[in-house]
Amino acid sequence: MPFLRESDDVFELFLGTEGVELDEANPENRFTLEWIEQVNRALDEVAQAGSSSKKGLVITATGKFFSNGLDTDYIVTDADKLPSYLDLVHAVYTRVLTLPVATVAAVNGHAFGAGAMLALCADHRVMRTERGFWSLPEAALSMPFTAGMAALVRTRLSDAAATEAMLTARRYGAADALAAGIVDETVGAGELAAQARTVAAQRAATAGANLAIIKAGLRAPLLANLAIPTPASLL
Repeated sequence: MPFLRESDDVFELFLGTEGVELDEANPENRFTLEWIEQVNRALDEVAQAGSSSKKGLVITATGKFFSNGLDTDYIVTDADKLPSYLDLVHAVYTRVLTLPVATVAAVNGHAFGAGAMLALCADHRVMRTERGFWSLPEAALSMPFTAGMAALVRTRLSDAAATEAMLTARRYGAADALAAGIVDETVGAGELAAQARTVAAQRAATAGANLAIIKAGLRAPLLANLAIPTPASLL
């Protein structure tokens, strides 16, 4: 399950399980209900402490995946709960988008679907060069985007990049993701954590209630779309 570390200059939210690269019960850092709950607890802690401690937040993982997205097993077995489940996912995006601290996504491996969109919620994105793809596979999987998810991609990427990513399910390696504006910079695996921490620390002085107000104003239309309840008719 996700866990939070705090150092002198930053918070680090790891999307996997402490002490191991891959947890057998959740090897791909998918958005299970328990996973979402743990992420929210960590974000609560960051929000409460971030303003006073003046620290930034790095969101990352270890192993093969940053996050492989939605819990497809849950969607299949509890299809009637899909709207409320997706609303919980939207709420996580909203939390990250409006945190009162600077946020940096350190994309260590594959970021697919909902996991790819989580990376887009960060203020700054760094991706490792050696391994991993960023991708929105929904078109290939015959899955629609919610209004909130479509707005997130459309808002955070250029129209050309959003159109290609959403309509083709293209897998972007680090160089292609940088060229498309999906990430802000790329570094080697050995530099990823340090570079993400450096960026977060450099922006830490802005932390506080005012930063949250600025973010909410900057992203108001997007936040409004994320707040739209998912209709039962989506699928």
